[in-house]
Amino acid sequence: MSIIINGNDLTIKKIVSIARFQDKIRLSEGSIRRIKSCREMVESKIKSKEIIYGINTGIGEFSETILDDSQLEKFQKYLIYNHAAGIGGPAPIEHVRAAMASRINVHAKGNSGCRLIITETLIKMLNKNVTPYVCQKGSVGACGDLAPMAQIALVLLGEGKAYYKNKLYKGNEAMKMAGIKIPRLKARDGLAVINGANFLTAMSAIFCYDL
Repeated sequence: MSIIINGNDLTIKKIVSIARFQDKIRLSEGSIRRIKSCREMVESKIKSKEIIYGINTGIGEFSETILDDSQLEKFQKYLIYNHAAGIGGPAPIEHVRAAMASRINVHAKGNSGCRLIITETLIKMLNKNVTPYVCQKGSVGACGDLAPMAQIALVLLGEGKAYYKNKLYKGNEAMKMAGIKIPRLKARDGLAVINGANFLTAMSAIFCYDL
């Protein structure tokens, strides 16, 4: 039986069941509606040329740089490239899986603004045992766990590396073997994957469970 993710009742035990014991997950119907509704609003605002941070502007010190329509998709890709850094050996697979589950739970609230296919692809990756390769050391717990979450997002671009059934491959190869279509990243999608303390949440949940 699948664990239903609705943004409200994900527990430590459920995170561990997903991360360590490979329990399957799915979005609640309410979450699907909320994600679609929020995305429609984002696309409406983009169409009306409304200026929105991180969508048609740069971020951080470049927040006052306005992007034109031709730059929106490229910006999300370069945002991931810019942050996908780390050192050391690979983080444990269960930590990465838990971080993905935690991020999916954020999307399920319906406020992230990404396309539904992004959330659904992360779910398929968990359910089919495709786990991005993430370095053990990098930014964790600042304005977001940007480095490890960006390494997860690389696989959504068909890049980076990922484990499939515990063997390491190029990201696009792992996705192909699992039969998962690579969604790539459009406006807002990249930021919606990386901007949260989900790796810290994941590690903390597992540590608390084991304690």
